[in-house]
Amino acid sequence: MTLAILPGGEKIWYRKRGSGAPLLQIHGSAFGHRNFEKMTPLMEAHFEVIDFDLPGYGESTFGPEKPSSMEEIAEQVYHLIKAMGYEKLSIHGTSFGAMIGLTLAGRHPEVVDKLILSCFLARYDNAARIMRSTWKRAARDSGMDAVADLTSVAGFARSFYDRPNAQDQLAAMREAFCNNTPEAFIAGTETIEKTDLSGYVSQIQAPVLLLGGEEDNMTPFHPAPSGVGFAQIVEMLPGAELVVLKECGHYLVIEQPEQATDHIVNFMAR
Repeated sequence: MTLAILPGGEKIWYRKRGSGAPLLQIHGSAFGHRNFEKMTPLMEAHFEVIDFDLPGYGESTFGPEKPSSMEEIAEQVYHLIKAMGYEKLSIHGTSFGAMIGLTLAGRHPEVVDKLILSCFLARYDNAARIMRSTWKRAARDSGMDAVADLTSVAGFARSFYDRPNAQDQLAAMREAFCNNTPEAFIAGTETIEKTDLSGYVSQIQAPVLLLGGEEDNMTPFHPAPSGVGFAQIVEMLPGAELVVLKECGHYLVIEQPEQATDHIVNFMAR
């Protein structure tokens, strides 16, 4: 186990695998680093892949002060990058991790080489806020295994449940979710709900790949007018590359890791 101690007193678990250009992966709001357990073995053949747990997830712990904004969380990731000795690397963030990655790239463009963002909203619409309010209640009342069950309903494409290994994957999700505290999940969700990152989009200087799932009901391509999703982001950032995976939901790093890895490898090679 490798730990980095950040200026705010946070202890961050991280792991490096593979060799090549460094690629930092930022997980979603309930998984911890296991969000990428299907992709990292594929990616490490091409990159030096760095997985880590945000504070409150897995083996990582908060400092005396917990972050209260997306900017403060992005600063923690910035300090992690510096603590690991990198001047510049690429970022792959999914869902909550994509929001953090976008914020980091907007605030510290000098440390971001290329930016891969999957399945997120720059601003949540009201439907997404109501969906997440049920997850917060489940986390408080029933624990993270209940959150895993609720999010899987919104997170996977319908055809996922016809796969022979669907139940095994759901069991693995419950296990991954239960390694993280309900408090960290709730705090992250409340940060998401109050965040509007649309102002950062036009500030991005790095090349950007946007990865989406055709059946993503959690962070849809076309949110309601109260939200900002990929449909708006590609207009605000016309240089971004957009890939939408067919028969895939929000959890594309789990549902279609091979296809997602291929797109990332090709993007990084250009």
